[in-house]
Amino acid sequence: MTERYDDTNVFARILRGEIPSKTVLETEHSYAFHDISEQAPVHVLVIPKGPYISYDHFALTASDAEIVDYTRAIGEVCKMMGVRPGDGDGFRMISNAGEAGVQEVPHLHVHILGGRRLGRMLAKAD
Repeated sequence: MTERYDDTNVFARILRGEIPSKTVLETEHSYAFHDISEQAPVHVLVIPKGPYISYDHFALTASDAEIVDYTRAIGEVCKMMGVRPGDGDGFRMISNAGEAGVQEVPHLHVHILGGRRLGRMLAKAD
């Protein structure tokens, strides 16, 4: 990975307690909180506590413990929010990466969205 982690990004600042957030779940390696610009009735962000820029960066360099913890935290958030298929109507999980992926914060994060029908993800490009 050529890009360096920027420890001044908003999620790093949230992890350090410099910016308040509404906690959903905190584990040893992960933190989940409500998005302040919610796009659905359920809109939770799940981030690793380590300095990872995108999912590929995380998958290639995080420890096994971090990967397991993060994956399980995502599952627990879906359970807590009642959006798992069978418990609810389902959810969408989104993680943007890089400029073409429209990543706004250079810290790995997934959006868990649910609580209503979300429609198509992308429209076909012309």
